[in-house]
Amino acid sequence: MSERKVLNKYYPPEFDPSKIPKLKQGKNRTFSIRIMAPFNMRCHTCGEYIYKGKKFNSRKENVDDEDYLGLRIFRFYIKCPRCVAEIAFKTDLANTDYTLEAGATRLFEAEKLAHQMAEKERKEKEEDELNPMKLLENRTKASRNEMEQLDQLEELRELNARNAKVDHENMLKQHMAIADEMLKLEEQEEDRLVQEIMQQGTSKASIKRIKDEDSDEDQSKEAKKIRKEKLTSSNATDLLADQPSSDLKKKTEPWQKSVGSFSSKASLMSLVRKKIPEVKQASQTQVPATSAVVKTPATPNGATTASSTGLGLLGGYSDSSEGDDSS
Repeated sequence: MSERKVLNKYYPPEFDPSKIPKLKQGKNRTFSIRIMAPFNMRCHTCGEYIYKGKKFNSRKENVDDEDYLGLRIFRFYIKCPRCVAEIAFKTDLANTDYTLEAGATRLFEAEKLAHQMAEKERKEKEEDELNPMKLLENRTKASRNEMEQLDQLEELRELNARNAKVDHENMLKQHMAIADEMLKLEEQEEDRLVQEIMQQGTSKASIKRIKDEDSDEDQSKEAKKIRKEKLTSSNATDLLADQPSSDLKKKTEPWQKSVGSFSSKASLMSLVRKKIPEVKQASQTQVPATSAVVKTPATPNGATTASSTGLGLLGGYSDSSEGDDSS
């Protein structure tokens, strides 16, 4: 049994290749070949994007009447994977690339565009060198640039010469000395301010302490005097009457908060007149009407309380005859 995959075939000695019949085929016949898309493209018919590296079953043929330095150029036909429209491209040996001919549009490629721009600039320079007017303009521009560069170099040399005369070490020492002096002055100023603040604080504290002691002594003396006066009083009720208004904890009324208390000035007391009792008939006994005036002790400031002045005024206006009738 022979091998299925043979590399060599046996040709007998009586083999005559001229006797093998030849098929009649066209000169430029196509071949079916597997190929990958050489660049990104977009189909004209359906707008499908075909990316570089996608595999296709293509037809290959030779391009008639076109070659590059005796080398043949091939054309390939592929079909769009979506709409089965035919797309054709061929080899570009001059640029080592492929050229799209029909059926699709090649997408943007930055590298190829950069090469094209560089090649275009190179050709323009070559054309300018051949033109005598362009050469003259380029020479004048170059001479101007050289003059400007020489001026800049001279300025830099002058600056370097000036800086070479300056002693940088002495300058740094001077700056350091000035900085030390400024630091010393700042420290002295800070010490002076701290001493002033401390002196002011001690003086204020001593003054406040003396005032506090004096006030405490004065208050203790006044309290002792008040206690002695209360003990020497004869009646027990006088202690309550002699008690100052500041010691009595009374609830202030609303009108006293908004308007205030009655005035205890002597000028206002002169405006109040007591009612004179009328004389009754002869058959009845004459009873003089006396106004019940309640004397209230004066406050330490010398002014009577609001409640005592109010009772006195009400007593002055009371009708004595009504009281006699009721009796």
